[in-house]
Amino acid sequence: MTLHTLPRQPFIVGIGGTMRPGSSTERALSAALAHAGRLGARTQLFGGQELAALPAFNPEVTTRTANELAFVEAVRQADGILLASPGYHGGVSGLVKNAIDLLEDLRADERVYLDGRAVGCIVTAAGWQGCNTTLGALRDIVHALRGWPTPLGVTLNTAGVSLFDANGNCTEPAAQRSLEMLAEQTLTFAPKMAARRESNAFIQHPA
Repeated sequence: MTLHTLPRQPFIVGIGGTMRPGSSTERALSAALAHAGRLGARTQLFGGQELAALPAFNPEVTTRTANELAFVEAVRQADGILLASPGYHGGVSGLVKNAIDLLEDLRADERVYLDGRAVGCIVTAAGWQGCNTTLGALRDIVHALRGWPTPLGVTLNTAGVSLFDANGNCTEPAAQRSLEMLAEQTLTFAPKMAARRESNAFIQHPA
């Protein structure tokens, strides 16, 4: 896929990371997001630092901080999502889940929650069991939010190995290629859904 094959510049939002700067989770997400950028997408990353700035989600509270508003608006405008979580005790981390819960603010949108968006899922964990159970949980969450999980989900077993160098570059070619494929699948789907939305809008609201 090249920039010339994209009918319009898609907007891809990356969500994920941990409280630890330079975590494997955030570096994996950044690698996938960077590849989307090389293919012509406009991208925005909400990494560990940005997610940590979001208050604990409370459905009874309707006021929003500037950080919360920026996060929700980015997802609202996104054509595709890259979602990354560490596998903590077999499931999605609280940091990532808190951000996902905030997407309840999209419930009244015309494009509710993650409807019409491709979502690529990435999991890092110290062992394959944590990788697999967390990936399944992420996919279930995406389905619940009416998103479309990409066929490929990337799991990276970080037990006893370092998959990224000090500059954040992936040192394992197979892992890098998987992250690139994830970005490509998200981008393949995103323009089609965007074109469908624009077509529907024209039919419903002709000039």
